[in-house]
Amino acid sequence: MSGRYERIVRDPDLALALTKEEIKDLLLEAGKVFELEQNLIPLGSGRAIFVGDTHGDFDATKRVIAKHPIPENKVVFLGDYVDRGPQSMANINYLLSLKLAYPQNLFLLMGNHEAYGIMPFYPADFWQQLDGELSQLYASLLLKLPLAVSTSNGVIALHGALPDVGSVEAINEIEIGSEEWRQITWGDWQEGEGSFLGDDPFSGRPQFGEDYFNDIMARLGKRVLIRSHQPTAPAAMFGRRCLTIFTSSAYMPLRTIALLDLSREMHTVDDLPVERV
Repeated sequence: MSGRYERIVRDPDLALALTKEEIKDLLLEAGKVFELEQNLIPLGSGRAIFVGDTHGDFDATKRVIAKHPIPENKVVFLGDYVDRGPQSMANINYLLSLKLAYPQNLFLLMGNHEAYGIMPFYPADFWQQLDGELSQLYASLLLKLPLAVSTSNGVIALHGALPDVGSVEAINEIEIGSEEWRQITWGDWQEGEGSFLGDDPFSGRPQFGEDYFNDIMARLGKRVLIRSHQPTAPAAMFGRRCLTIFTSSAYMPLRTIALLDLSREMHTVDDLPVERV
């Protein structure tokens, strides 16, 4: 990692002033790191901090890292780093710099806003402000992000809903653009019984109920899901086994993260302290 990006780790606001050539170099170097990761990231011992959608809320990202520094903590961001907020480019470039500095302690999962290159959406202010070259480079890089994190104490974490797979290991076989990928990056939860509830007629997002949640969690051998993506969802759902956090003021003033002791057995979201940022 060049000295420029090491300095960004120490002084995040330097991410606001990167030149185009520096950004291209950052994307190239970060791509080499993501190519070494599989879709499913296993977390070992220690403490993990889970961060919801930041959506260009650079201030939220800086606050999380300042309060829960790396490498003392493993920090998992659950996707959607760009669009809607005012500082998307600084936000993603700071996170990529952190990834280069701490590849085994910082994990950036894919959200739907990282997949603009294959499934365009609106609004997409970050993507629409890029020139053709940078748009292609960011799109290629962000499609390399992993999809989920798994822990030995019963937790799975991802962006949206659970994929319809037979085992947690099968997440590594999910292909970008597949239905299982769409479930992870676009899926919403709705309280109440039911499995697949159809696509929302306004957003197009696939909707899932408690029966689907219980079925897939049993297949995966997990007890608690940590996810983001859906700011209007109840914080705790499905017998308090599904936790939704959101860490961007682009939608609402309350920004939350979750703290996980990886040595403690998890049963419900009540075993996960939730903290305001």
